[in-house]
Amino acid sequence: MKIGELAEQTGLAPSRIRFYERIGLLKTVKRQANGYRSYPPEAVLVLGMITAAQKSGFSLDELRTLLPADLTQWNHQALTQALRQKIQDIEEIQQRLAENKSRLQEVLIQVEEKPDDIDCATNAKRVWSQVSFGDAHTKPTGKAGSAAK
Repeated sequence: MKIGELAEQTGLAPSRIRFYERIGLLKTVKRQANGYRSYPPEAVLVLGMITAAQKSGFSLDELRTLLPADLTQWNHQALTQALRQKIQDIEEIQQRLAENKSRLQEVLIQVEEKPDDIDCATNAKRVWSQVSFGDAHTKPTGKAGSAAK
């Protein structure tokens, strides 16, 4: 099939398909005598895998090492290892996000509990002076807050 048909079937722009070919992710491309690219039916599957893997957090470099030139030649061990590693990476990101969310919720509580005798700018300085986003264990203290560590 030609690139226009492949683009229509995958929903990808022809420029994106040519990019994947240029960087070595789409390896099943053949050139016709007239110079046009010719894609086999499995190119739809490869492009679908690339798109899904990118949405799941895989980088193009990771995909380049993971995708076999021939889809019948998968390295089962490398594939399962890459999937496990990506799951671990996602879990670490989720943990960091949960910690950041918790710190921000503590800051919000402190901001919302502004004493009546100070203005918002002074309160903001007071609250932010107690916050250290570099240390996951430091949180502002207060009525609803918890002490550090």
